[in-house]
Amino acid sequence: MSYRALAHVVEASLRLRALVGGAEALRQRLALDAVAPADIWVHGASVGELTSARPVIAALAQTHRVLVTANSTTGRDRAAGWGLPARLAPLDLPGALARFLDRVRPRLQVTVESEFWPLRSQALAARAIPQAVIGARLSQRSAARWARLPGLIGPTLGRLAALSAQDPDSESRLRGLGLPAASILPPLDLKLLTPAGIVPPPPGPDRDRTLLAASTHEGEEAAVLDAWAQARRHRPDLRLILAIRHPPRGDAVAALLAQRGLAFDRRSQGGTGGAVLLADTLGEMDRWYAAAGICFVGGSLTDRGGHTPWEPAAHGCAILHGPHVGNFRDAYAALDGAGGAWSVDAAGLADQAARLAEDPTQARRMGRAARAVLDVRAGDPAALIAHLRELAGRPRRPDIGREGERFD
Repeated sequence: MSYRALAHVVEASLRLRALVGGAEALRQRLALDAVAPADIWVHGASVGELTSARPVIAALAQTHRVLVTANSTTGRDRAAGWGLPARLAPLDLPGALARFLDRVRPRLQVTVESEFWPLRSQALAARAIPQAVIGARLSQRSAARWARLPGLIGPTLGRLAALSAQDPDSESRLRGLGLPAASILPPLDLKLLTPAGIVPPPPGPDRDRTLLAASTHEGEEAAVLDAWAQARRHRPDLRLILAIRHPPRGDAVAALLAQRGLAFDRRSQGGTGGAVLLADTLGEMDRWYAAAGICFVGGSLTDRGGHTPWEPAAHGCAILHGPHVGNFRDAYAALDGAGGAWSVDAAGLADQAARLAEDPTQARRMGRAARAVLDVRAGDPAALIAHLRELAGRPRRPDIGREGERFD
């Protein structure tokens, strides 16, 4: 049975269920409810995809009517919370797609990251609606699965007017599956757009004399305190902000500081100054990154997989990290290679923190290098947004009907 024939069978069953008291979510997915017209239809699987694309979506919404769809109610509700029309996406079924497109009549469809739906692609093409994918991501495993279905993925990719991959490997895999070279736009990593939008604070003596230990875990604070003590031999005015990953550990870390005879302020008790600030609150990391010229990123001396380096890079911090960065291996490799970050063990943390504290020029140079890597990796959203607006502004072909090419 062909893909289209199977879709008709599935849709008949689902529509019967919806008509005899099916849930509101199913009615939305079958496009059996009312939906207003829009210029641009943006689709993302759920909260993560849509949140990463929010800067692009917001920019498009400034000039066009945008409708956002998601596969999950949480994704739909998140977009609605931004003040945008939002609903569940139509299923990849012929009738649902026809009803949805007849009512919305978009001039452009934009998919976030990595969803490829053959019937959706065909239905859009049948109406001459340009299709774009932004921040496309395709793993080797997913590429291998699609390679077994060339009759589905090849035409789907061939209909794209534009695709911006998240990384060179994803772009290469998509080209291998049939993505036309003419459709390829420069890479864009959507998850980096928000940090790349941060304006780094200007360099200054206060930042030069501040070491931040960000998102530390149990077993790392002692190494951080040793490093700070050693660095203060070279720069006695060096301040430490100890921003622990889990605020409920605040009492235990406060006890460790007291055992060492260190005077400290505690942020959860209103403190903001002192030679040592125990930052045991949530939601203030941007403040600490902006205050520090040197940042050790935790979860990397103990084997926690590391935490993102892009926020300290956004603020122009010199970055130190331990060897356990499996969650962000590629990111740290790029930063290390550009001289924006240094990998250290516990002893090395003390040595390198002291080195950077003694040489603020070196720390500032590393911070600029880290920020430059972020900007390159994030890509140019302005150019992408301009291209999407241009696609949405193209005139429709008057001879387009509802029936498009068929495939098995």
